[in-house]
Amino acid sequence: MLSVRSANTSDVAKIRQLANPLVEQRVLLGKEPVELYESIQEFVVAELDGEVVGFGALHVMWEDLAEVRTLAVSSSAQRRGVGAAILRELLERARVLGIHRVFCLTFETKFFASHGFEEISDVPVDAATYAELVRSHDEGVAEFLDLARVKQNTLGNTRMLKKL
Repeated sequence: MLSVRSANTSDVAKIRQLANPLVEQRVLLGKEPVELYESIQEFVVAELDGEVVGFGALHVMWEDLAEVRTLAVSSSAQRRGVGAAILRELLERARVLGIHRVFCLTFETKFFASHGFEEISDVPVDAATYAELVRSHDEGVAEFLDLARVKQNTLGNTRMLKKL
């Protein structure tokens, strides 16, 4: 049976284990354990028959804007609805928080498009919001803003957005 729940600190080792092959393939950016512990409240994990087989995070970037980060599913559990269940949970959490737009940076364009995300080429915020966001030290915010300093992280990725 498939279930999605909030991640806890004891899930960090499994999240790293699932992420490592994708980090080696340069599909995901690697995160230090301390970064995962610091942001564990943003994560959900999917369990299939009691085993953690996927994870994802929702990171709030601005008043009405958040990012789906590091959504991944083990190769053994792919094509079983795990990624979709994780994404549904993250989008519901965004709605509860009052978020109206959700961003992602992904190679999995077909998956996200099937869930209502659309490719973007511009930065869909007004000038005043841009000026505030550019002050952030967060790499995900820099990727959303398409800043030159993160171009090496985003090569081959597609910037996508969903309006809730």
